[in-house]
Amino acid sequence: MLQNLQELEKTYEALTARLGDAELLANRDEYRKATRRRSELEPVVECYRKYRRVEQELADTEQMLEEMGREEGDAEMRDLTRLEVETLRTQQQQLIADLKVMLLPKDPNDEKNVLLEIRAGTGGEEAALFAAEIYRMYSRYAERKGWKREVMYTNETGIGGLKEVAVLVEGDQVFSRLKYESGVHRVQRVPQTEASGRIHTSAITVAVMPEAEEVDVEIDEDELRIDRFCSSGPGGQSVNTTQSAIRITHLPTGLVVSCQDEKSQHKNKAKALRVLRSRLQDIAMQEHEQAQSAVRRSQVGSGDRSEKIRTYNFPQNRVSDHRLSLTVHRLEQVLDGDLDEFIDALIAHDQAAQLKDSATT
Repeated sequence: MLQNLQELEKTYEALTARLGDAELLANRDEYRKATRRRSELEPVVECYRKYRRVEQELADTEQMLEEMGREEGDAEMRDLTRLEVETLRTQQQQLIADLKVMLLPKDPNDEKNVLLEIRAGTGGEEAALFAAEIYRMYSRYAERKGWKREVMYTNETGIGGLKEVAVLVEGDQVFSRLKYESGVHRVQRVPQTEASGRIHTSAITVAVMPEAEEVDVEIDEDELRIDRFCSSGPGGQSVNTTQSAIRITHLPTGLVVSCQDEKSQHKNKAKALRVLRSRLQDIAMQEHEQAQSAVRRSQVGSGDRSEKIRTYNFPQNRVSDHRLSLTVHRLEQVLDGDLDEFIDALIAHDQAAQLKDSATT
């Protein structure tokens, strides 16, 4: 590990020197790549340099303590020095643990933006209302993180619910934090539409997919069937008068994407193609991960869309994540976008699993 860290430090120093090169400054793409790589290495190198400083300080303090033991001296000073040695050893072990995590293989999609899809499942209108609340929860979380959102398509119900919604979330490290949210989310409460006051259980599904670029997924136009039709939702005077809505069917897979949120047919088509690319990439990723059993074991949960991952219980003011056995009793704050406790715990759990796997291979 230390040899690897030494090589990374050399690379970091070389990149730092190269960023001042006039030839590199003239090449915008290469300069951007070099800057991004240096930024990725910076926290690792800083942690490694801190580890070296602590290691040297520990060696000096241990030598001082050894010399004190051979001489008649101040017992109180020996105790203080012994305490300092223990503190430095603790710091050293923590820095080693931090470095091991930093050196874990990076998910190549962590830097990507996310296509977030939410669909109402079992529970009828109550599920649609819950889907709207979960959409708001992720919207609030994105606001807290300073991420941008662009709605790709929506399918609303008459009383404020959402049968389905897709939103593109753009920002720093979006996929790295949202990728654990895929799965089934359950709600337990008395529905607004229930007169008898009985508690019902409804469910929605959440899919988190890294945004696919054109270079990631090539789509053959001959494999697409594109239907144009009149919009049926909100849109002002143009609704039901112009064929601005788009439905794209990918013939080899049967995937269908519809978009009618924009008044422009071209904008709806562009959005639909972005959604289609991300879905196709997601299928390829799922197939690859299923073939890689070691990778699958290291993940939090199976990543299956049908896996129940979290329950929101209104009568008990409780949110429970079933992958971690983590429960909090502050449902209102969670639904207002306070998700970091869950996401940080999921990331830590995943890292611990990867460290365990790497230690046994």
